[in-house]
Amino acid sequence: MSPAVTTLRVDHESGDRFSISVREHELLVDQPVTDGGEDLAATPTEMFVASLAACVAFYARRYLARHGLRAEGLSVTAEYEMAARPSRVGGIRLRLEVPAGVPEERRAALLATASHCTVHNSLRDPPQVAIELQA
Repeated sequence: MSPAVTTLRVDHESGDRFSISVREHELLVDQPVTDGGEDLAATPTEMFVASLAACVAFYARRYLARHGLRAEGLSVTAEYEMAARPSRVGGIRLRLEVPAGVPEERRAALLATASHCTVHNSLRDPPQVAIELQA
């Protein structure tokens, strides 16, 4: 890994619930009751899709700000479906709702900018992942 390594930590809380520490923030993940959890938080898979949607929204907002356009009404809706063998997210559909007042001639560039967010780029050119046991 490079010198700019960022570390986060995931700790078991109870059952299928885990806490995630990121800088000074804490998130939870859990599973639905129907899958054996307590449904006290989103699942890791939901967080994965939410990360993509949030990254798209962030890049879109930054584009709007750079061009002096208002962000009120900006939203991203995500739908996803699962695939099997191996179990994974098989497809994601994002709908970027453009705020009122964004000129038609800016929409293609807005979409291009939002489509190149860090999370989407990471899916296009996946990182190396190493999983190891530590005693």
